[in-house]
Amino acid sequence: MRSLPMKTTLAPLAMLMLLLAGAGCKVDDASVISQAADVHKGLQPAVMDDPQLANYLQTLGNRIITAAKQAEAKHIGPDSHFQTDQSTAWMFQNMKFHFVNSKTLNAFTTGGEHMYIYTALFEQCQTEDELTAVMSHEFAHVYCRHVQQGTQRQYAIMGAAAAAGVVGAAVAKDNRVAGATAGAGVGAAAAGFLGMGFTRQDEDEADKYGFYFFMMGGWDPNRFADFFKRMIDMGYDKTPEIASDHPSLANRVENAKRRISELPKDYTKWKKPNTATPEQFAALKQRAKDLGAKMPDDASLQKAQQLLAAFPSCVSSTDNQPEQVQARKQIQQNVDAQQKSK
Repeated sequence: MRSLPMKTTLAPLAMLMLLLAGAGCKVDDASVISQAADVHKGLQPAVMDDPQLANYLQTLGNRIITAAKQAEAKHIGPDSHFQTDQSTAWMFQNMKFHFVNSKTLNAFTTGGEHMYIYTALFEQCQTEDELTAVMSHEFAHVYCRHVQQGTQRQYAIMGAAAAAGVVGAAVAKDNRVAGATAGAGVGAAAAGFLGMGFTRQDEDEADKYGFYFFMMGGWDPNRFADFFKRMIDMGYDKTPEIASDHPSLANRVENAKRRISELPKDYTKWKKPNTATPEQFAALKQRAKDLGAKMPDDASLQKAQQLLAAFPSCVSSTDNQPEQVQARKQIQQNVDAQQKSK
């Protein structure tokens, strides 16, 4: 993928970052919630609007959120959660988990009131424990305010680049897809997420607190790493950790084992029955697959699916799934075509 010309990289999002960085502006919760709501409008056509599936996923999500609220009461969490100048009440109210129709194996949160479980990932989950481990991880990103921190890092990069007079190079290297999507008209809100992957520390922190929410939500902590193990078996852990922003899947499995070993001997007292039986879980997976196949394959759905595919991976140590590569390639081609038409 070639570097974008400065005219494209200084799209509205980049210019906004420069202004905010220069003003020393702090990224607050309200701005992230608003940005996430804007992105959701573009993703809405891919949302599985089925009451049975939506109710099941939200029931799981509510168990996770209740566990997180209990954790907060015990002052369990990183410093980023306990910011004295911002309320955390919104994290436990109106939070929505969505199944989205996508062939990409991923799950993602935009940091506000929306979290997305891709149907390709749902199909690979063999148990409710595997699904809720991923959901707990996603909610932990919100609980830890990782999107706010990531956006702040983007501002800092832009500010430093502006001071050094190399804005075009910085955007092309560190925020290439964001610049491309902003130039292609996808929107500054979505572009910000496309160019911002969580760091290795973010992912490990999300596993740490996600593990706690998962256990306190009533699921078996011995099952937390099952989906990571499945991804290893599927060949998703081939990228060396040093070359990835994510911890390796193997290390995530080992970290889960260590956390289990540190639990009190009576940790099983928190165990609750799964929301769905194995048979019900299998039926829900089939329902999602059948309904996904029937969704109208129109331009709005294709655009939403392309955006979903382009999001950074939150479960794998690599962003090189064919759908991800193709989505980003198409976005870049759209920018190139737009530039040539001017």
